[in-house]
Amino acid sequence: MAPSLSSSFFFFFSLALSFHFLSLLPTTTSLTTLGVTYFTPVTKPKPPPPDHIPTAVSYLGLTAIRILSPNPAITRAFTYTNTTLILTIPNPLVPPIAANRSNALRWLYVHVVPFYPRAKIAAISVGNDFLSASPPGALSSASVLLSAIRNIHLALRDLGIRRISVSTSFSFISLLTTSFPPSAAEFRPPVSETLIKPLLQFLRDTNSSFLINIFPYNVYRLNSEIPIGFALFQEHSFNFRDDLVTGVRYRNLFDMMVDAAISAMAVAGYENIPLVVAETGWPSSGGEASEVDANPAYAEMYLKGLVAHLRSGVGTPLRKEGVAEAYIYELFDDEEVRQGTTLPKRNWGILYPNMTKKYKIDFSGSLSTGEGCALVRVGILLVFALLHLLSF
Repeated sequence: MAPSLSSSFFFFFSLALSFHFLSLLPTTTSLTTLGVTYFTPVTKPKPPPPDHIPTAVSYLGLTAIRILSPNPAITRAFTYTNTTLILTIPNPLVPPIAANRSNALRWLYVHVVPFYPRAKIAAISVGNDFLSASPPGALSSASVLLSAIRNIHLALRDLGIRRISVSTSFSFISLLTTSFPPSAAEFRPPVSETLIKPLLQFLRDTNSSFLINIFPYNVYRLNSEIPIGFALFQEHSFNFRDDLVTGVRYRNLFDMMVDAAISAMAVAGYENIPLVVAETGWPSSGGEASEVDANPAYAEMYLKGLVAHLRSGVGTPLRKEGVAEAYIYELFDDEEVRQGTTLPKRNWGILYPNMTKKYKIDFSGSLSTGEGCALVRVGILLVFALLHLLSF
């Protein structure tokens, strides 16, 4: 007997419903690449062997690393891995590289040529917040930095390497006039004209990204009116700020700071350049006794909220695709003391020096094997249950 029209309808309806259910299963893909920064300690603690660093990054479920003090042994350890690398040229080397392209070639022959493309070096940052590290009022800093960036770029082209982008990183607080409202943010003069606009033009021409260090902890400490929950991605009824110019409501400080940087780029005429959060995190201990908000509980809350937010794929109000990449600061605690003092530095690490986890956080953002299999089994059972009912 031929099946009735109604039974055929319910058959296809059940299949459609089941496949819709399966399509809702979470995936491990994300628009934002999540990585971590790594700095080799100079004194203590003794740094782990270079071949332990890729293991640690993979263990955490991260796919990228930003190396703040490049070491050929560490870069070599990342050959034939799936981890992408950003190498950072130390600030003291920026002036000599700016002065002569041969110095740029010399640096590349040591840190890039022996390993690329076996090591997935994706970008080079010329300096790390070089502007803030320069002497106050040093008008030549902008031209030095731009010259160094161009020399590294040209040296890469001389070597026939065209897939490694070149940029530099900045401190949010040092570079932008305000964090709120984001629509009012601009780059501080005079560097907005002498450095930022020429740099943004270079980044557009070379399809490179703008790198900025975003630490909600620092902005929170400077603004007593900011609720701690707003800085820590906590969803409470009063944890929001409205930008009355754009009509946008912000639910966390991270998005507000990212959109402030995007607004500043738009004012400069370069709103579509990819944005990379070169450093972000929350300290688990402070350098001063008054830093009571620098504690492990708050650090874990911030990092959990950050990972969940980036993995959600919702982006920010002004950039729906979100930031291109974000790097957690930092891989290990640094137990060195501040230069010239006996005060300890803030600890930002997500691993202890002995390479054990400090927090219970799934940085990969993926389902556990058990959770994924359980959901798949539920979906399959639903399909067979509906088919069985339709057979009567």
